[in-house]
Amino acid sequence: MLIQANNSCLLVVDIQEKLAPAIDDHKTLLENACWITDIANRLHIPVLASEQYPQGLGETLEPLKQRIPREQTFAKLAFACSDDSACDEVLQSLRCEQVIIIGMEAHVCVLQTALRLQQQGREVFVVRDCVGSRKPADKDAALERLRDNGVTLVTREMVAFEWLRKAGDERFRQISREFLR
Repeated sequence: MLIQANNSCLLVVDIQEKLAPAIDDHKTLLENACWITDIANRLHIPVLASEQYPQGLGETLEPLKQRIPREQTFAKLAFACSDDSACDEVLQSLRCEQVIIIGMEAHVCVLQTALRLQQQGREVFVVRDCVGSRKPADKDAALERLRDNGVTLVTREMVAFEWLRKAGDERFRQISREFLR
């Protein structure tokens, strides 16, 4: 199945101030997360963010925080975003059948969020170059488990090109100039 721009949303899971420094290669993850969020915003794809216990782990990292509307950011205690009522209500109201997931930690909140959304009947895509864990082995195990359970693993460029769907128009030229070179 291909990702459809008019039927998808981007869910940014727990890319937070106090968690990020402990994540393996967190600087690259943040750059990639900003890149895909910028493209989503440019293409008018809804972007949501969760914050796991922000009193302890801090808020969404500033570069991402600037890219996501505050009213689309939700504090949560449940590891799976859809197990939190505020986040689930917004996901339900958007009526997006496809959810693109990026975030931290791959083997905890990203994994549980992806599997729960899939149980709810959504098509779930986890962006492998936009997720991370403290230990690379945990990320690898999470991606393997997600794949084994039918979650589609993609890269940020795969998502961008599927959202765009074709070359030759001004929208593609603009995205290509700014993001794909």
